[in-house]
Amino acid sequence: MKDDNSRLVYSTESGRIDEPKAATIRPKGDGVVRIQRQTSGRKGKGVCLVTGIDMDDAQLATLAAELKKKCGCGGSLKDGVIEIQGDKRDLIKSLLEAKGMKVKLAGG
Repeated sequence: MKDDNSRLVYSTESGRIDEPKAATIRPKGDGVVRIQRQTSGRKGKGVCLVTGIDMDDAQLATLAAELKKKCGCGGSLKDGVIEIQGDKRDLIKSLLEAKGMKVKLAGG
């Protein structure tokens, strides 16, 4: 009576039921890292969004921590997009180009 599509709620056969976690799959980009400034939905506070980096979550987290430390400001990592507080696009661009990435400033 085992079924792969079963959402078993209670059973006396086994112990804890662990649902397998699906790995997040991000679409492949064109190899260009884009940095844009965004203020919408943030009460006028500007952030820089860094997108298009082809790394897994652990490497992105270490890169985000390094960028935050070099810029001297806060930020976060959400859904593969690095958010850095403030308008630090030129500094972020120079840091990523030093790592050998192709970088473009996107947006206005």
